[in-house]
Amino acid sequence: MKNPVGIISMQFVRPFTMGDLGLFEHARKLGFDFVELLVPEREDGLDLAAVRAAADAAGQFIVLAARVNAGRSIASLDADARRGGEEYLRYTFEVANALGARIVGGPVYGEPLVFSGRAPQAMSAEQMRRRRDHCVEGLSRLAPLASAAGVVMALEPLNRFETDMISTTRQAVEVASLVDQPGLGLLLDTFHMNMEERSIADAIREAGSWLVHFQANENHRGFPGTGHIDWTAVMRALFDVGYNGPVSLEPFRRNDDRAGLPIAFWRPPEEDEGDRLRAAASFVRSQLTMAEYRQ
Repeated sequence: MKNPVGIISMQFVRPFTMGDLGLFEHARKLGFDFVELLVPEREDGLDLAAVRAAADAAGQFIVLAARVNAGRSIASLDADARRGGEEYLRYTFEVANALGARIVGGPVYGEPLVFSGRAPQAMSAEQMRRRRDHCVEGLSRLAPLASAAGVVMALEPLNRFETDMISTTRQAVEVASLVDQPGLGLLLDTFHMNMEERSIADAIREAGSWLVHFQANENHRGFPGTGHIDWTAVMRALFDVGYNGPVSLEPFRRNDDRAGLPIAFWRPPEEDEGDRLRAAASFVRSQLTMAEYRQ
């Protein structure tokens, strides 16, 4: 398996600014093939042509991660939030086109919980049906626009503490099957899957050909190989479904376990993580390679 292996820009900085264009060359030297960027906001002032040129010069490509909030939710029961969600996703296609990115991944359905300050709440069967219908209708309108822009939306299930809309692969497959358009696929992240799936490997097989992006993350968001994810089973499942797309890493849990530390929030690195990142890239590639061999 020769999947490209990448790293999220948040490993190093947040937000990504024009002063960070050297990150693409840094990622190349660490052994990565691409960088996953959060979709920049309009007000961030990024020169997208310059960002693309920096990535191209370093031999890197870009994958985008959408940033939803309570006002950007195509599944919301609130009509204004649904309109905001559709407008935002159209904007992400424009950004992707400018950056040469072919994937816009993340919880594109919206409905965030903890990071948007919205607490989980019980939903009636009618409310659940309406949210699903809104989600399918919105994605059905957006998928052709994504395809026309040369982009695929990669819908990502998040754990139950981060969304109450789509938390399992089965839920994601249900929505993707109802939309059934080439502008929509699935993104799976082993960090979330570790919490919500009965079997990560079986869930990957259930996603099958819907899978267009994969995030190889440990159960504790540390470096791959330092937690309890069964990488042999994960990579064999990817091989079984013929997955040849990008695999990105997000090992941004820092080496700090002080009591009271809010580990849910991103913190910048306090030391050079280069050796561990090189090892992480090599570890993932070796697991991908050995997935073909069952003897």
